[in-house]
This record gives sequence, structure tokens and C-alpha cells, in this order.
Amino acid sequence: MNRFWNIVAQAILALFFAANHAALAAQSPSSDKEFSVTIRIDAAKIGEELRPIWRFFGYDEPNYTYMKDGKKLLSELSGLGRHQVYIRCHNLLTTGDGTPALKWGSTNAYREDAEGRPIYDWTIIDRIFDTYLERGLKPYVQIGFMPKALSIHPEPYQHKWVPKGRESIFTGWAYPPKDYAKWSELVFQWVRHSVEKYGKTEVDKWYWEVWNEPDIPYWKGKPEEYHKLYDFAVAGVKRALPTASVGGPETTGGAGKFLRDFLEHCVRGTNYVTGNKGSPIDFIAFHAKGAPRFVDGHVRMGLANQLNDIDRGFGIVASFPELKDKPIVIGESDPDGCAACPASLYPQNAYRNGTLYASYTAATFARKYELAAKHGINFEGALTWAYEFEDQPYFAGFRVLSTNGLDLPVLNVFRMFGKMRGRRLAVDSSGAARLESLRKNGVRDRPDVHALAALDKQELSVLVWHYHDDDVPGPDASVEFELAGLPSGNRAIALHHYRIDGKHSNAFETWKRLGSPQKPTAQQYADLEKAGKLAEIDARSLQAVDGKITLLVMLPRQAVSFLVFTWTEK
Repeated sequence: MNRFWNIVAQAILALFFAANHAALAAQSPSSDKEFSVTIRIDAAKIGEELRPIWRFFGYDEPNYTYMKDGKKLLSELSGLGRHQVYIRCHNLLTTGDGTPALKWGSTNAYREDAEGRPIYDWTIIDRIFDTYLERGLKPYVQIGFMPKALSIHPEPYQHKWVPKGRESIFTGWAYPPKDYAKWSELVFQWVRHSVEKYGKTEVDKWYWEVWNEPDIPYWKGKPEEYHKLYDFAVAGVKRALPTASVGGPETTGGAGKFLRDFLEHCVRGTNYVTGNKGSPIDFIAFHAKGAPRFVDGHVRMGLANQLNDIDRGFGIVASFPELKDKPIVIGESDPDGCAACPASLYPQNAYRNGTLYASYTAATFARKYELAAKHGINFEGALTWAYEFEDQPYFAGFRVLSTNGLDLPVLNVFRMFGKMRGRRLAVDSSGAARLESLRKNGVRDRPDVHALAALDKQELSVLVWHYHDDDVPGPDASVEFELAGLPSGNRAIALHHYRIDGKHSNAFETWKRLGSPQKPTAQQYADLEKAGKLAEIDARSLQAVDGKITLLVMLPRQAVSFLVFTWTEK
């Protein structure tokens, strides 16, 4: 089946990229006209800590974790920066033999004997978590889905989903348990085993969250039954490890009522296990997605959709005074909703291989900080639901961070984030789109040219992007940086400039220049591997005069630059 899919996908991809090249060729070149932007940053005006909200990643298929390219990517994620990276995946309790498939995975952690007595098997789960921990990553543990032996509707169980297929993926694993006490005991045994194997100090650093998107058919029960599922799961976790961090509900961005009712249950409802008021919740999680479309022969992103999901979720949490200090994790935060839907079949997903995914990610992450400040909530992080798919064509247009072991441009945005540290600095950009305008209209008129900046001792870092929702050529931005508040007097300042664009940090464009090989030679693969890394395009010494520097940077459309200015103490 995989071989057949590869042949079909390669043919479709060839047609898709040919059509895409023709459409782009018909557009005016990006260098026709440039426009000017001024970005002012004062290093003397220091704000709050720049929290590393980017350090969470996730995916559907847990069995890809310990496969060749999966392990390679996890090592890349571990090396993004000095901050701890967390990994979340579905199907950790799903019944099966561990054979992966699109939107599927299994561990066979739970089954029952002929008398209905539980049989626990942690072999595959341990292999998954061992793979994380060996690379310095931590589990963001999703407690789900329902083992076949516990499901009230076990058949059919494993789905056979394929892109553009008609079969529902919401089968026996999505139903409530036939015995909530057994469900709670399963969770207890899992957490206790984890503590015994990895130690309390280690497991105390993990997140434990219950289920995924229970407001849609990922949960085939009623909302009240999810509350019950949550209470029994939390009871199991806390019985094994009272200090564990437990949360939920990982609802979709549009699930305002479901999220609000769940939080009401946690704050003032009757606990299904204890009968007491409320249920423990150590962190709160919901999802936020964009909505790209294919319009007039090109991709148009839906950035406004994602920002509105976040704004709505933050607002709901902020409406509960009892929860104002609880950490919030946007448990899936992405430009669209289906990672396993390739661009060859879904043309609106063609943004994923190139620089548009990178510039979109930079622009949206920066605005998440603004939305958190608007609502005064405790924003812990935003999880990117993108990983990799084994045994698929090169650059098939899945929402991934790498393809066949080759990094996509978007991964380099996270490398940039990983280099940032210290405290935030205010940024004044004449080319920035304002938050409320982005929420209402997205980026439909002029581009969004803006930056995120931080200061850490003798290092000033600036992440700057040139973003537009429409994936069509446009003029470069001539960006003049006016930096102030640097060390007084005349000082030498070292500059290191990194770039993501059509020629740098971009294995996809290199792959196309090589003829889009589906079987690259060893030399071609080495060239592609190098092209996928974060590229430095400039390194020189600048002279600060009276604590000020002016610097001109040409930034192409959909490009992202990262500037690092360093100096030494006199």
C-alpha cells in the first residue's frame, strides 16, 4: 500500500509543482519595487522575560518516534536551544501491535484475560519515552485513547484512513470506558510504573493531560462523560504521584462552551470520584488553528482564524478568577487542522514546504505574547503539531518539520527562537500590522514587517519577518534598524545575521533546483541536508556611536531574518 501511494503521490506532486511554477512565473518578480520600513529598538527599555513558548511539539503517530528519521528529528528538536523541549503524541493507550499508519499508532498497553482481569504491558510506551529522554526531551503525556478491552463500542477499532478517504477515523478508541474504575486503575498503574522506572524527580517534570479534542468526535461521549473521564484519570495520576501536573481539556479553538463548562466543573462542579467540590487542574490546554484556502491559483493563509481562537481561549480562562495563575498551553497551535493531508491532494496546504510556513510561524508566535498580555493570563507555551512521516515521498506537503530526514524551512524559525533569551524589548515598526487588525482581517493589504527582540546581558537578538497571507511574489522590504540604548561611547558591536528565504535555510528550493529527485544520490542528500540547516549570511563588526547603530537589511517577501548583536564589557 505504501509503495502504491508513493507512486501515485510522486505523479501528483510532479503535476502540482509544475502548475505551481507556472503560476509563479506569471507573477511580477519580487524585486520590481521595494518599500521602506523603519524598526526602532531601545535596549535600555527592558520589559518582561521572553518566555520560551515555542518549545512544545506533537504528532498523531507515536510509533514513528523510534524510527530512523523520527529519532533524527527528535535530536534536532532537543538541540534547538537551552530551554527544555516537550513532546506530545496521540494513541499512547491505543490497542494494536505498534505498526504505524497515517493518523494512527498503538502501544497495546492494556488488554484483559478471559476473566476480564487487566494485563498491562508498557513495552512500547517505554520505548517511546526512552527515545525522548535519551535525547534530552520530556514527555507531555496525553492520557488516551481508549483501549479496545475498555471501550463500550470496541468494533470497529482500527481505522484505515488515507488522504481524501471517506472512512471515519473515529472508531472504537474514541468511546467512553465500560468501567471508569478500571480506567482510573490503568492510569494509576501507568504513572506508578513511570515513577518506578524513571524516578519521581523526572516524572514530576512531565505534563499529564487527559484526552484530545473531546468537543468533536475524538470523544464519542457526552460532555459530562468527559468530565467523569477526566476526574477518574486525575484520581489515578494523583494517587500514584500527588505532585504530578495534570490538565486538559485540549478542546478545539471553536469549543468555547465546552471549555467554559469544563472549567466550571473543575472550579465548582461535583467531582465524580470524591463527591467533593471541584476537580484538580494544574494547567489548562486548548487548541488554535488557522484556515488556509486556495484562491485564484495561490494559497491564502488564515492567520486571523488562529489568532481569534487564541483570543477566545485566553478570554475564557481569564473569566475565572480562580484560574488566573494556572499555566496555559495551546496544545495544538498551527496554520491548519490536518497534518497528514498532503499538498498534492489539498492545494491549500502548499505553503508547508517553503518560506510561507516560516514567516507565518514567526508572525503568529509574536502575537501570542501580545494576546497573553491583553488578557493577563499565565501563558506557558504553544505546541506545534508537526513532526515527520516515515516512508512518504520527499516534500509531499504534509505539515511536518522534516521530510525523509531533511529539515524544512519552518524548523529554522524554531532554531532562531531557541537562540533568543533574556528580557523582551519594545519594538516600534512602521511596517507592522496591529493586533486587532490582524484578528479582524489577517494580512490582506500591505505586508506585516515586524520584529521580536530580547536583551540578555551583552547580547541583543532580533527576529524580523516579512509576512503576507497571500503566497504570491511581492516587493522586498528595505528595513532600516535604528538601535539605541547600547553601551555608551563608541563601541565595536559584532553582528551575526541568519536568514530563511528562497536561497538560504531552505532544502525545498535546493531540492527543486536538483530536479525534485525522489531518489537523491548520496551527494544530493548531503547537499539537501546542509541546505536545510540555519544559514548565516553575514558576520561583521559594526561601530556603535553614542550607544546607537543604524543598519539596513533587505528582506524578501515571506523571509525571516535573525540578527544577533554582541559586545564585551570594557
